[in-house]
Amino acid sequence: MSNQGLKYNVDLVFCIDVTGSMHGILETVKSNALKMYPDLQRALEEKDKNVEALRIKVIAYRDFYADGSDAVLSTEFIDIKNDAGKFESFVRTLRPEGGGDEPENGLEALALAMRSDWVREGDRQRHIIVVWSDASTHPLEKSRHGAGENYPEGMPADFNELTDWWDGQTYMSNRSAKRLVIFAPDCNAWTDIATHWENTVHYPSKAGQGLADVDYKTIMSAIINSI
Repeated sequence: MSNQGLKYNVDLVFCIDVTGSMHGILETVKSNALKMYPDLQRALEEKDKNVEALRIKVIAYRDFYADGSDAVLSTEFIDIKNDAGKFESFVRTLRPEGGGDEPENGLEALALAMRSDWVREGDRQRHIIVVWSDASTHPLEKSRHGAGENYPEGMPADFNELTDWWDGQTYMSNRSAKRLVIFAPDCNAWTDIATHWENTVHYPSKAGQGLADVDYKTIMSAIINSI
């Protein structure tokens, strides 16, 4: 079946590790925030894909075991076509700091992303999660031993339950719509996710270097190919 004439409604959730080493990727996102919609629109038109609506949500995360109430900062979905300034304003408030030890709460950020209020209207939907991190992840089981009062409620008990969420047993039930794009090192648990989860692409990076090797063109190409 041809895609010609079909209208896509696209939701993007950016899960961004904003711990101390992540200055490089944060600056890349900040400096290109206002370009993102027109650049995506132009590239997708070249692929004969008509994006009727594009929304972006940001989940900026650190470490619940070290950063308390600053461990997660997030937005609701923002209509990037008509309100790109709101997206830019939020990302400009983000500062690379904190994090404590090297593992961060990337799996919790991923779980929060899955629970988003995804678009259901339109001829075609795309529910895309993009993760940026230069660190491994805390095991979800660790939350049973003192994550603190700021730890979000309703998190999966372990990696297997998180996998069930992605498989659509609890969330992400639209199999044809979901996509996961990961910019992270080959380490726990990103490698396991890339190996075993469907509709997932992993761009391995060097640990502890803030994704300095990931430029705007690479980010845009990954997103475009996921749509």
